[in-house]
Amino acid sequence: MASPNKLAHVVLKTGQLTTMTEWYLRVLEGRVTFANDALAFLTYDDEHHRVALIATGATEQPGDGHTGLHHAAFTYATLADLLGTYQRLSAEGIRPFWCINHGPTTSMYFEDPDGNHIELQIDNFATEEALYEWFGSGAFEANPIGTQFDPDDLVRRFESGESFDELVKRS
Repeated sequence: MASPNKLAHVVLKTGQLTTMTEWYLRVLEGRVTFANDALAFLTYDDEHHRVALIATGATEQPGDGHTGLHHAAFTYATLADLLGTYQRLSAEGIRPFWCINHGPTTSMYFEDPDGNHIELQIDNFATEEALYEWFGSGAFEANPIGTQFDPDDLVRRFESGESFDELVKRS
């Protein structure tokens, strides 16, 4: 048996192809690899597309009463990258609706124009061993959701030189 070696892309149905394309390009600092009136392929790295949008005419937004995808997550290499993205998007009026330190990740959740949720995150542990040691400590079991944080306060603390370990420690 073989497992996949990566998750290649997420495909979303939309009734507002242009608006959604522009939003994902802005948020992910991506580029269009293919687009027409029916679909758009977007990427931000060497994959031919990470997000695809299909114009279906759909207008009903996903909600808690719907089955389906809850959110898609995108991991940044560094806390500086995540916070820089937060500041860039915030300046453009795109603000997260939820910021939470899950333990394994420090995460910011955004809602796209169709109401889909995406998570922008960093990994809080440098090694798998450290992550699994933390899972084994019972901290995640005691609080599997995490602790909320103020992103502006996190930026301030980061810019003041506070250590990475302190910045990503769950309160």
